[in-house]
Amino acid sequence: MNPALTILPTTDPGQIIRYRDRQYAAELIAAALLHFDFFTWLNDQGGVTAEEIGSHFGFAARPVDVLLTLCRANGFITTDAAGGHFLTPLAKEHLVKGSPWFLGPYYAPIKDTPIVTGFLTVLRTGKPANWQAKDDTKDWHESMLDETFARSFTELMNCRGITFGQMLAKALTPFLGSRSHLLDMGGGSGIYSSTLVAAHPDLTATVFEQAPVDAITRSEIAKHGLEARINVVGGDMFCDPWPEAEILLLSNVLHDWDFPEVRQLLEKAAKALPSGGLLVIHDAFVRDDKTGPLPVVEYSSLLMNITQGKCYSPAEYGEILIELGFVVGAYQDTVADRGFMTAVKW
Repeated sequence: MNPALTILPTTDPGQIIRYRDRQYAAELIAAALLHFDFFTWLNDQGGVTAEEIGSHFGFAARPVDVLLTLCRANGFITTDAAGGHFLTPLAKEHLVKGSPWFLGPYYAPIKDTPIVTGFLTVLRTGKPANWQAKDDTKDWHESMLDETFARSFTELMNCRGITFGQMLAKALTPFLGSRSHLLDMGGGSGIYSSTLVAAHPDLTATVFEQAPVDAITRSEIAKHGLEARINVVGGDMFCDPWPEAEILLLSNVLHDWDFPEVRQLLEKAAKALPSGGLLVIHDAFVRDDKTGPLPVVEYSSLLMNITQGKCYSPAEYGEILIELGFVVGAYQDTVADRGFMTAVKW
C-alpha cells in the first residue's frame, strides 16, 4: 500500500481551492446585472418569489435557485418567510441603474465573455454550457465519455481528492461500526476508496464507474497497491443495478445532477443498502437557509454552468432520505469547505 495515503496534511488547503472554485461567480453576477438588469427589476417589484422571477425572465428553476443563493450569500438580497426576495441597501446603492453609485459599468469588460454567454443559455434552459466555454459544443457529462478528457479530469479531481479523502476517512471513524464493505458510486480515480481502506484495515471497497473512467480507476488503485482490497465495477449508475454493500459513499456525485436525478440516485442507494446500512454523502453543502457559506455558493455557480447540478443543502437531501426510510444524521465539516452527512437505512 502507498504509505502516502496514511500521512495526513497538517494544513487546510481551502483558500487555494477557493480561487478555482469561485472563478464563475463574477460572470453569473455580470449576466444578471448587465444582460437582464435583474437588480433594477427586483428593486421595482417590492418582493417577488423565485417562481415569479423565473416566469418574468424565462429562467429555469435550478439556475434561479443558484443565482438567488449567490445574491443572498453576498448580502445583495434578503428573503422573507413567504419566499419574497428584496434588495438590501448594498444592492440598492450599487446594483440598480439610476443610482449615483451604480457599478454596472465596472462589469462591462466581461459582459460578452464566453462564460457569461454560457450563463445566458444556462439561465434560460437549465442545461449546462460547454465545458470551460470551449467551442466543441460538449458539456462536462458528454466530455467525460472521451478517454483523453476523462483521464485529465480524473487527474484534476485526484489531486484534491487525497486531502479530502484522508479527512473524510478520519471523520467517518465513529460512524462505521462493524461494517466492512464500502460501495463508492461514481468514485472517479478511486481516491476516496483508497484513502478509506488505507485508514481502516478491516475495510474493503468496490468502486462503480462508467467507461472509460473505470479503466483509469483500476490503474490508479494499482498505483496505491490496493487492488486486492478494492474492486472496480464498470457500468451506468442510472441504468445498471448497483452492487450491494454495508456502506455506500456518494462523494462529489450528487452535485452534478438536477433534483429529479438526485432523487433517482438516492432511491437506488436505498435499494442497494441493507437494513442498518450506512449512506455517506460527501460534498460541498450550502446551508439549509441558503445564506452561504459564500465559497460553497460560488462553487455552486461553477457547477450550475458546467454540469446539470449545483450544491445542495443537507435539508434538501434529508427530505428525500426520510421518505426513503433513512434516519438522517447531522452535517459534519471536514476540510476546505467540504463535509459530509450520514443516513442509516431502517
